[in-house]
Amino acid sequence: MSTEATLQALRPHADEFIAIRRDIHHHPELSFKEQRTSDLVAERLREWGYSVERGLGGTGLVGQLRRGSGKRSIGLRADMDALPIKEETGLKYASRNAGVMHACGHDGHTAMLLGAARSLAERGQFSGTLNLIFQPAEEYGTRESGAMRMMDDGLFEKYPCDAIFAMHNMPGHPQGKLVFRDGPMMASSDKVFITLNGRGGHAAMPHRAADPLVAAASLVMALQTVVSRNVDPQQTAVVTVGMLQSGIANNVIPQSARLALSVRALEQDVRDLLQKRITELAHAQAQSFGVTAEVDYQRGYSALVNTPAETEFARRVGIELVGAEHVTPQGAALTGSEDFAFMLEKRPGCYLLIGNGDGDSAGACMVHNPSYDFNDDNVVIGAAYWTRLAERYLSDAPLAA
Repeated sequence: MSTEATLQALRPHADEFIAIRRDIHHHPELSFKEQRTSDLVAERLREWGYSVERGLGGTGLVGQLRRGSGKRSIGLRADMDALPIKEETGLKYASRNAGVMHACGHDGHTAMLLGAARSLAERGQFSGTLNLIFQPAEEYGTRESGAMRMMDDGLFEKYPCDAIFAMHNMPGHPQGKLVFRDGPMMASSDKVFITLNGRGGHAAMPHRAADPLVAAASLVMALQTVVSRNVDPQQTAVVTVGMLQSGIANNVIPQSARLALSVRALEQDVRDLLQKRITELAHAQAQSFGVTAEVDYQRGYSALVNTPAETEFARRVGIELVGAEHVTPQGAALTGSEDFAFMLEKRPGCYLLIGNGDGDSAGACMVHNPSYDFNDDNVVIGAAYWTRLAERYLSDAPLAA
């Protein structure tokens, strides 16, 4: 079946899967609490003939479908969790759960993969093993996120995948445009908590205290030199001080000051360098002000690195589906982070973007914003893309063709 026929076959079901997307949006669930969403997904997959295993990584699940005698296996992943944000869209299907919102489009990602699940099952035009991975807790932000917990529960041992793929919507790109990048695509994400311990005292007698707040202010400025003076200008790094807390009164020199940092890099050697310099600067600045430093450096998500062969294959499928004019073959790397990176450390694959809208369109509102909404026009395109990708991968044709 041609790529246009794939789209045409899915369009009659558009309303069904848009309704599913909006239902999930109306009932958002935070990381590791995606019970209702998991129930919905499992029910649909079983209805379409998939074998379903639940409980991987807590609320995660895998739907598997085998056809023919093909030896290849593929994994397609969608994330299911929402964010702790109060929704301000005013939509009729806006969140009914106070302070919880699908502000990153995981409702749409789940609906797109469900659309593909039905299409692939009904068409049956593949030979091999299809593994649909519905993952919890992508937003969790630590190494104990949904991807890691699913793998800890034996995801790839139970469901071997020759290659894995995932897709995320991206405001700022035209709706439906597909964006690819081989190599590093998204940054690692580390959290750093620095506590400066001094000696409190009266504000009128600072010489009898050791002021951690002044040390903290100096450290904030010193940290700005890590990227500008230690990292190669042609490499990507981010050091952001997102929190500085100290003191409770204008006439009291506090005992301590606390900083919280977000640190990101695309390459491992840069990540290591950032940790070394931040730690060194914290202790050196503290010593220069007569205080001490405690550094709690927490490594989070790894950099997401797409493998070249799988990315080229995914790119070709995109061009076949929507045409070269609607594909960015090598987009810019992003300094955001994604726990699909952990899966790509275990299996080759590709993480791609689908444009949510640009300019003044509603879809251009950035993710993690209380006014964000997934663009329903992407449900059919995303489902068609997954359908075509899986059918092409699970065929007898060589991947390099």
